[in-house]
Amino acid sequence: MLELYQAENCPWCVLVRDKLMELGISYIVHNPRLTSNRGRTVTNQQSYDSMMKIGGVDQVPFLVDPDADTFLYESSDIIAYLDEHYGS
Repeated sequence: MLELYQAENCPWCVLVRDKLMELGISYIVHNPRLTSNRGRTVTNQQSYDSMMKIGGVDQVPFLVDPDADTFLYESSDIIAYLDEHYGS
């Protein structure tokens, strides 16, 4: 199952969530912090540590597709990937 590391009020994360919803894709959401800005207060240390261990970059949105061994940052790259691999 896809995993999305994101922040609820991040406009780029909203774009990714909208694409996931449009395509009808189930996913697991992780909220390492409340905002998209780097250096902001971490609100979920476990999610943050997991994101940093997997991707190594303090940035959201961050999509993990464990079945394809794929890890993506940048909303435009994530949306293109979703369209290519999960779109009709």
